Amino acid sequence: MSEAATSRLDPLKWGLVVVLVAAAVVGNSYFADESLLYRVIAIIAVAGLAGWVASTTERGGAFWQLIKGSRTEIRKVVWPTRPETTQTTFIVVVFVIVMALILWALDSLLGWLVSMVIG
Repeated sequence: MSEAATSRLDPLKWGLVVVLVAAAVVGNSYFADESLLYRVIAIIAVAGLAGWVASTTERGGAFWQLIKGSRTEIRKVVWPTRPETTQTTFIVVVFVIVMALILWALDSLLGWLVSMVIG
């Protein structure tokens, strides 16, 4: 029964999120003469409130679980060492240079052939 009540209130919560975001945008324009620092602090506060309201919805809760799961998966990634990264970068640069030379030679050859045909 709690889930049904929560899902029934979800559209209202999303409406509140939209109103909060709209208020932040309009408020930023309305208070354009105020200090940028105060406007940024206000926008961050309103965005935090809107994010909290959104996280209390069913979809927002699922999104938060996705973020937490992503952080767990990122910790499992085996990142390359600095020498591996340097070596891979060197291989890519060499490959790009070789391909550039091949394409330059092909372009020069085709240009020469076309100039021979055209005269």
